[in-house]
Amino acid sequence: MRYSLVNRVRGTFLGAFLGEGLSSQNSFRLGKIAVLGTESLISLGRLDVDDWLKRQEQAGIELETNINFWGQIILATLPVAIFFHDNTDRMRENILDVQRIFNWQNEPMIRDASLIIGYAIAQSLNEKLNPHSLISGTVSFLDKTSTLLPQELIKVNDLLKKGVGLETAQRELSSPEKLISNIGLAFYCFGSTLEDFPLTVLRANQNHNFANQNITGAIAGALSGAYNSTVGIPVNWQISPSVTNSPAWGLESFAQMFTLADTMMAVWSGVYDLSDNCGEFVDTGYTIFAAPHIIRRR
Repeated sequence: MRYSLVNRVRGTFLGAFLGEGLSSQNSFRLGKIAVLGTESLISLGRLDVDDWLKRQEQAGIELETNINFWGQIILATLPVAIFFHDNTDRMRENILDVQRIFNWQNEPMIRDASLIIGYAIAQSLNEKLNPHSLISGTVSFLDKTSTLLPQELIKVNDLLKKGVGLETAQRELSSPEKLISNIGLAFYCFGSTLEDFPLTVLRANQNHNFANQNITGAIAGALSGAYNSTVGIPVNWQISPSVTNSPAWGLESFAQMFTLADTMMAVWSGVYDLSDNCGEFVDTGYTIFAAPHIIRRR
């Protein structure tokens, strides 16, 4: 196992947060629903649509029809993809249920974006991500669709094979549909600098000709964070004031997200007592956990 599952999960959330923040230090809004979803999964140990809706109403999050809110819905995929990463069929089913929460099940673009990002993150968490087959596998997972996302991903794959630069990729991936452009560029930045988290998110935020850099940055950051884990994220970025001191995603500080991420994975692994309202971990001594067949004897 290259990186621990907990570090990959932390890296997924932190990557999305840092990728979003690089576009604007005052951004930090896209993950609000992801936080509520994580708390719901911790509380119930399963996806419950009604509980998500109740938490959303209590938080005063109003549904809007703009690309920034679409970004929030897509990032709401993160806790679901993480919690069900070891079973892609269940993951697909639950991601589609999340769309139903927001009445977006009939919006093919949001559905497809959530599915492909969830699939790519699950591949990293399962230690199965192969850069040469990631795009083809993602398109296959998406299956039949009316959107242009598969064509955009195939275009990304061609650009990666040719080794084109960022400016060329931006030009080739430009689309009248803003969200398609954002997703295509995020996958390009991730795939072209697979092992380099800082470079991935910095390049994703250099899309000056694209709208909504925060969405491109957040998606690229989540993909790279899941693949490289917190080990691949510079320490000075992890302890920056925006992470440790500033309110973000509806939390007092993003550092609280680490606790939520760790607790969610403890629930997933079965070492967390759901009946304990104090949020204490069960005393299990030294424990490690991962998806099936990942941990092996040396």
